[in-house]
Amino acid sequence: MAENADLARRVHEAWNERNFDEIAEVTAPDATITIVGSGDIFTGVDGARAYNMMWANGFPDGEVTVDRVIESGDHVVVEFTGRGTHTGTLVTSMGEIPATGRSLTLELCDVMEFKDGKVRSQKTYFDTGSMMAQLGLAAEQTASQDK
Repeated sequence: MAENADLARRVHEAWNERNFDEIAEVTAPDATITIVGSGDIFTGVDGARAYNMMWANGFPDGEVTVDRVIESGDHVVVEFTGRGTHTGTLVTSMGEIPATGRSLTLELCDVMEFKDGKVRSQKTYFDTGSMMAQLGLAAEQTASQDK
């Protein structure tokens, strides 16, 4: 089953290379990618391309670093760090976010399910509040002290 962990890692490496064809090749025709915080769902091979292009267009210099991969059967959890500069328009279901020119570092987590060597589902978790604050679009979030 280590093949699923290797495939999950490779999907993230392919994003760094902007090799969206490779990602499409390992995506099941009925696969779903869900952004958990917003509930956005991308379906199938075209959805996988749209999801990955959305991030690449918003952060053209973006890169991810895989921090940890945990596998259990057909499920793989990938903790990773995304870094980039918001120099492109980030198109979301809530509207377009024009380039801010700000740098961003986010910790993310993908929970992926595989079947027959293909991604069947991917749930992506990240702190949207932190993302918006780093882009200068929301107040900085800080822990309260001495309350």
